[in-house]
Amino acid sequence: MRRFRVARLRPSLPALPSRQTLVRARADFTASLVVFLVAVPLCVGVAVASGVPAELGLVTGIVGGLLTGLLPGSSLQVSGPAAGLTVLVYEAVQEYGLGALGALVLCAGVLQLVMGALRLGRWFRAISVAVVQGMLAGIGLVLIAGQLYALADAKAPGNGPANLAGLPGLLVDTLASDPNLSALAVGAGTIALLVLWPKWRRAARVLPAPLVAVALATTVVFALDLPVARVEVAGLLDVVQPPGGADFARLADPGALAGVLGTVLAFALIASAESLFSAAAVDRLHDGPRTDYDKELMAQGAGNTVCGLLGALPMTAVIVRSSANVFAGARTKASRVLHGVWLLVFAAAFPAALGVVPIAALAGVLVHAGGKLIPVKQWPPLWREHRGEAVVLAATAVAIVATNMFEGVLLGLLMAVAKSAWETSHVHLEIVERSEPAAGDGGAGRGTNGHDAAGRATTGKGKPGIGAPGPAASQPRQPLLVRAVGNATFLRLPKLLDQLEALPEDREIELDLSGLRHLDHACMAALGSWAEQRRGPDGPTRQKAPSITP
Repeated sequence: MRRFRVARLRPSLPALPSRQTLVRARADFTASLVVFLVAVPLCVGVAVASGVPAELGLVTGIVGGLLTGLLPGSSLQVSGPAAGLTVLVYEAVQEYGLGALGALVLCAGVLQLVMGALRLGRWFRAISVAVVQGMLAGIGLVLIAGQLYALADAKAPGNGPANLAGLPGLLVDTLASDPNLSALAVGAGTIALLVLWPKWRRAARVLPAPLVAVALATTVVFALDLPVARVEVAGLLDVVQPPGGADFARLADPGALAGVLGTVLAFALIASAESLFSAAAVDRLHDGPRTDYDKELMAQGAGNTVCGLLGALPMTAVIVRSSANVFAGARTKASRVLHGVWLLVFAAAFPAALGVVPIAALAGVLVHAGGKLIPVKQWPPLWREHRGEAVVLAATAVAIVATNMFEGVLLGLLMAVAKSAWETSHVHLEIVERSEPAAGDGGAGRGTNGHDAAGRATTGKGKPGIGAPGPAASQPRQPLLVRAVGNATFLRLPKLLDQLEALPEDREIELDLSGLRHLDHACMAALGSWAEQRRGPDGPTRQKAPSITP
């Protein structure tokens, strides 16, 4: 009799996570805490500097973590409110009111979504580096000029020129007031710690400088009970105000429409450019997946759309938080999502904890951040090696300080295009003395209508003995070969015509344009006119391809 052995069935157990997975999860968890600690003072500081409630900065940081962090695009860069848009947000709030800010951000977010859907993200990489550096430098200067007032618990006059003009009066008023001096000491101490803390590398790896500086300033102010202003914080639900129909109607007013469109366009372009430039910088810091620029642009647009619906600040990807995320050892996008979770828990459960933070300390963080945007070390070598780029950088920065963000960047872009057009339109003449008769010169080789057998045109002045057989006792002087090389555009036309008109009038000229890589219509018409004048009524004309149509 045959026997059958029946195996005992055991319930299947879920596979345990691998060691590599655990290491990755631990790295992302630790990095999320570091980014959270860096983000808290920056979110609050940017909101206060923008003239809006501090909670709105936290709302933007939460959306940047929970929503934008989940979307595809860049894996490790972190989004939230940025110092680069502080000046523009402040001006928009002063001009249109806090309620209209959400409508402006919403429109900017929708515009970013459209640009991403049209696959325009990659084109942001074509913006001149000098314009970007000038934009950041201008932002830094305006940010510093405005935050110096907050550093002393004073109110800033307004725009960049007014803030700069009011600095002497601010110094006098601060020296005459003990509370202002106390606030200035707190802010200056914060800046000093931000500069010195990274030099202690072992400690800087554990605790980021902004957290240490703000925490120490808060402790000192609390312990000594200094008479300085603190951040005023309420619950998140109290400040979230979706834009209503009245806000959109105010922005659609014909008198304000031009300024509104400019503000929306500036929000969208600057936020997109800063995010994608940050993505390019973050990609150089790690070996993980590279950024898909179009998807990242749509992720930023989705985040700004939601921020607009909540009435919060606009968001960008921020290099400060992103680099902290990379250096903290983040492996996946889980770190930036978790940082949004910590912001939400902190803002919802412990909002009163922010009420003890001195405004002067946050102003110190932003002054230090603004100083890092100014390319002080990069300026001397740039001036020595690429003076045109340095001029574009400086002009962009000065224009932003003197006017506003949008007009300054537009001026910088126009200068960069003009500089590139000027540099690429190099053209020069190579003049060669003929040592032997050219093919077709004189006699049987000459064609009809002033052209030789090769179809080239020569130029003379109709003078006796030029282009025609002379007396038997005299040999005709050989023509000069003038070869144009480079890119002949209208920008170089005056110089080119000056060189042609300086050629000797008693010599026959053979003009060779085959060395030109580009010949625009203005140059073609001008060279044709010059050839006609040089030919005269009877003189021949030589010309080598490409042909000129006078």
